[in-house]
Amino acid sequence: MTVVPVTSADLDAAEVSWFAALCSDDYTQLGVPDGDLRSSWTHCRDIALEAERQSFRNILCPSSYQVGQDTLSFVAGMAPLTERMNFLAAIRCGEMQPIMLARTVATLDHMLEGRLTLNVISSDFPGEKADSDYRYQRSREVVEILKQAWTQDTITYHGQVYDFDAVPTDPAKPYQTGGPLLYFGGYSPSALELCGQHCDVYLMWPEPKDQIAERMRAVNDVAARYDRTLDYGLRVHMIVRDTEAEAKEYAEHLTAQLDDEMGKLIRERAHDSGSLGVSHQARARELADQFGYVEPHLWTGIGRARSGCGAALVGSADQVLSEIEAYRKMGIRSFIFSGYPHLDECRHFGRLVMPQLTTCSLPHVYGRVPDTTPATPLGTGDRR
Repeated sequence: MTVVPVTSADLDAAEVSWFAALCSDDYTQLGVPDGDLRSSWTHCRDIALEAERQSFRNILCPSSYQVGQDTLSFVAGMAPLTERMNFLAAIRCGEMQPIMLARTVATLDHMLEGRLTLNVISSDFPGEKADSDYRYQRSREVVEILKQAWTQDTITYHGQVYDFDAVPTDPAKPYQTGGPLLYFGGYSPSALELCGQHCDVYLMWPEPKDQIAERMRAVNDVAARYDRTLDYGLRVHMIVRDTEAEAKEYAEHLTAQLDDEMGKLIRERAHDSGSLGVSHQARARELADQFGYVEPHLWTGIGRARSGCGAALVGSADQVLSEIEAYRKMGIRSFIFSGYPHLDECRHFGRLVMPQLTTCSLPHVYGRVPDTTPATPLGTGDRR
């Protein structure tokens, strides 16, 4: 399997992140609503605070129009409640006028004192069914305008979607020089072009490793045309227990009450349910064995009730660590984990796996050595 070069391949560290269930995506058993786990400020706040206690370096705050909390408002509320964990805020390009978005992001970055990262999203809006090329062109223009707002004195931009002349950028200068790190996921040629030219971390959903390597090579080729080097990230669910048998038993428990019709309704309520990435997740389920495993520890059962990331790593701590190391050897340095229920699985992973990992925050300025320290849950070591 070809290894794709990464920005800081010499570092024995990875950015290990958790997931804030802002989009009403939390269950004790998949497909069975649980009022205590609904997407509320209190519940999602508690997930984020637990993630910081367990020494996760970042937390993905997703965006959905169907259900859940507003992403940027949530991140703003969490800024004074946290000390060191980054926040990966999803921004839907076109949802907000881009110069106003630049100001909003800059304000958040100052509130977090540089702990803000951004996940660039190109999905449809409610009532909209736009062509994929148009959506990515809109995202491209938003990203290019943001970069002007963060690095120049004025914005002058003449695109297919936006047109601005000499707009001052004084309110839009972020805490981080040049603005937050940009994470991006997408499989179409337009998506790869945007990521390779402008973004910093290419995010992927779980598939067999040979297919992941193929996606990494494709976007690496685009980045090389612009003399750029990317980092690579994997978004995957987690079921880790003291033994493999316990982990697999819990996986079966998660889907024991799942009705296929309810699973379909959950999948289809998302605006990205027809995307190319989601179709690849469905393909992985088709390739899986009778127990849902497409690889020995990659279980696709979660995708029966989820539109996006639809597979989990299942196993003991040693097995999960081996899988993470295999992904790292491929060139992946950013991991976004989650599990059901999110609070409980965060604690399981924090207890069983985090102490064995050396973690880092990805450097914004390439070539700069980031903070790299063993992951020690708060309460068992120094606060850092």
